[in-house]
Amino acid sequence: MDAAKRQQLEQNTRYEPGEIEGRVFAEWMAGGYFHPEPTGSPGENFSVAIPPPNVTGALHMGHALNGSMQDALVRMNRMRGRNTLWILGTDHAGIATQAVVEKGLRAEGRTRQELGREAFVERVWEWREEYGSRIVEQYKRLGASCDYERERFTLDEGYVRAVHKVFKQLYDKGYIYRDNYMVNWDPGTRSAISDLEVENREVTDSLFSVDYPVEGTDRVLTVATVRPETMLADTAVAVNPDDERYADLVGKFCTLPLVGRRLPIIADAYVDPEFGTGALKITPGHDLNDFEIGRRHGLEEITVIGPDGRLNEGAGEFEGMSVSEAQRAVAARLRAEGFLRDEQPYTHAVPFSHRSGERIEPLISLQWFCRMDELAKPAIKVVEADEVRIRPDQWKRVYLNWMEEIRPWCVSRQLWWGHQIPVWYCGDCEATIVAEVTPERCPTCDGTTLRQEEDVLDTWFSSALWPFATLGWPDDTPDLRAFYPTSFLTTAREILFLWVARMVMMGIEFPGAIPFRDVYVHSVIQARDGRRMSKSLGTGIDPLEEIDERGADALRFGLLAMSSTQDVRYSDAKVEQGADLANKLYNASRLILLNAAAVEPAPRAVALEDRWLLSRLEKTIASVTEKLETFDFAHAVQECYGFVYGDLCDWYLEIVKPRLYEGEEDVSATLLYALERVLALLHPTMPFVTEELWSFHPARDGHLAVHAFPVADPALFDDDAEAEIAEGIALTRSLRAWRDLVGVPAKAVLPAVIDGMAPSEFVGRLSRFAFDGVGSDPVASVGPVRVLASEELDAEAVGARLGKRREELNAEIQRAERKLSNQGFVAKAPPIVVEEERGKLERYRTELGELG
Repeated sequence: MDAAKRQQLEQNTRYEPGEIEGRVFAEWMAGGYFHPEPTGSPGENFSVAIPPPNVTGALHMGHALNGSMQDALVRMNRMRGRNTLWILGTDHAGIATQAVVEKGLRAEGRTRQELGREAFVERVWEWREEYGSRIVEQYKRLGASCDYERERFTLDEGYVRAVHKVFKQLYDKGYIYRDNYMVNWDPGTRSAISDLEVENREVTDSLFSVDYPVEGTDRVLTVATVRPETMLADTAVAVNPDDERYADLVGKFCTLPLVGRRLPIIADAYVDPEFGTGALKITPGHDLNDFEIGRRHGLEEITVIGPDGRLNEGAGEFEGMSVSEAQRAVAARLRAEGFLRDEQPYTHAVPFSHRSGERIEPLISLQWFCRMDELAKPAIKVVEADEVRIRPDQWKRVYLNWMEEIRPWCVSRQLWWGHQIPVWYCGDCEATIVAEVTPERCPTCDGTTLRQEEDVLDTWFSSALWPFATLGWPDDTPDLRAFYPTSFLTTAREILFLWVARMVMMGIEFPGAIPFRDVYVHSVIQARDGRRMSKSLGTGIDPLEEIDERGADALRFGLLAMSSTQDVRYSDAKVEQGADLANKLYNASRLILLNAAAVEPAPRAVALEDRWLLSRLEKTIASVTEKLETFDFAHAVQECYGFVYGDLCDWYLEIVKPRLYEGEEDVSATLLYALERVLALLHPTMPFVTEELWSFHPARDGHLAVHAFPVADPALFDDDAEAEIAEGIALTRSLRAWRDLVGVPAKAVLPAVIDGMAPSEFVGRLSRFAFDGVGSDPVASVGPVRVLASEELDAEAVGARLGKRREELNAEIQRAERKLSNQGFVAKAPPIVVEEERGKLERYRTELGELG
């Protein structure tokens, strides 16, 4: 360390992330460490494709958690010398982006229809140029080591070419087709939307029981519905074929109230005879299950609700009403004409559009679909064979269950922003033309009157190509050869089907290989109160504000520490723990770097405590590495915390301070060696503070971002040293606790005698006891230590305090024993609660035994 660096470290007594992070990130960028050359093979290299955030988005906690996990593995593998690429880019996010721009237009008093499609799309591109890189810059604040020079966008020129090629090839194979089918229709955006964009909310509606007269009899079939307005489109009533109550009615007809339409009474196994009366009204035009029943039985498909969410001409006198208005009007008519048998409150889950907030209308619509069954077969096999490993294991089963029941995918959206479907219709001969580039003439009639399909593709269609389209496919590029298949993906569970499964299918179908080897489905970080994080609910937590307050390393550590296989509430304490670790590491590093002798770092195990520290260090490296490799991020960072806070700072540094301050070379070499390895071990999860501290290390030969990641050295494992030092630490803790219990002045050194063991030198020094046997009779015992009388102790007061503590411990022991002898508690309480109680009992007994 030169004089200037030393002066800087002496002056900067606190770690200030706000002053350091921007400068350190700029150094990484200037070094080009995140931009690998396309050399080597995918098996040798390490690559990850970032889940592309919406171009409209700002960094949220989901991005921060996912980014922290991916960056930990990316940095670790880069430090291992692997050619490492973290693919970066953004998604054009059709509905979300169009909605943002339309909102701006409304503020100007205009609509997109007034602007026209071409001008509107140009307006969206202008918006993207101005705001589209915001989230990319925010990833830098997190410390994400993506390749910012390779940034891609799902609507850039090369990506469009990939999308068109995929569409045409799927069309040519007969997988893509156009049909009238049931979709999630969002009246707010006037578009079909994906399942991901649908959220179920609990709603209390009225459940209406309506009588349908059976033709030619005085009987009625009573059906229950929460949507009487859709009965105007009923085309049958169904019963279960095994339901003897209605066996004689199957094949007959009933009359649709208010409308008078004859409805066949059909038998279908879908009907649950235990639900309601066991009779189900069938409305193929407004319910997905009814639609499937209708197709099986060849029923007419009538729709009475239009794309605008209002009743259409098929609704007769109710035409023009909103759905809620029509519901009230139809119920009133049924009541007035005597068809309404009953009406009860009914609470159930109702689908709403995540985009517009409107209630979803299941509608039959002319859309483009993709058959998924053939594409799904190989995607099922690779997961069954663990060629693609999905973890935790429960999500493998969920993936397979969904894939085995996969339905056709509606790939068209009624939007203007997105990949306009590469289909053209000939105005002369009505031919349909699918092409990768805009055709000049109709191949059927040579006509030139061509009109392109107005719909755009579902955003997830283009996102499904992300791992290979970002690397230059369909061209055989050096990037594709070097980095595809990618190595790893971490993602949220809600897009396991909508994105992950489709990437697997498309990767196998087009470049001909799985898109990644490992998929880790991470937990959801909830708001502090257990609800989902949401701006609209006021429960969102801004990661950038957390970074401003505590630093990026603190947030990264906190999120990784919170992560598990279960959803967890956001923990300020975990983020604060990360901030504490950064400060502790900074202070410990200053102590070492400003006091160590000018020696080469080396593991010089000359004393028992050196052997102990080196053994603990190497075992921590082995354990943390294994946990990172198996995506156990929470335990990885907690073990780092435990080693730095406990082993290194609380014990080793305190034990060796006299040797360090005396300038001993052996301890200096060991500390510099340990510090180098600790900084490298923590760098993938806490990159900023470790890089900053590495800049002061005498062994620095470049940035830590590309320094070697430590590999555990088993030759330094020393169980005997660990056992001996652990015994000394336990005794030191007991003696310190005893001093606190009886109120010994902090600076007082107490005389004592120790029986049956020769304590390590540090025990007396750190607990402030003198084991020289000089003193009068024993006042108390602490394990093997007999505390002798001295002027510093009031024997009577000590006896009183110890007596009180014994009484408290005996009471706690009796309470715990009673609880654990209660078989009801042991059998019914969660196992972790029972184990905690057993642990408490053991601690109480141990402490009582030490007090004598």
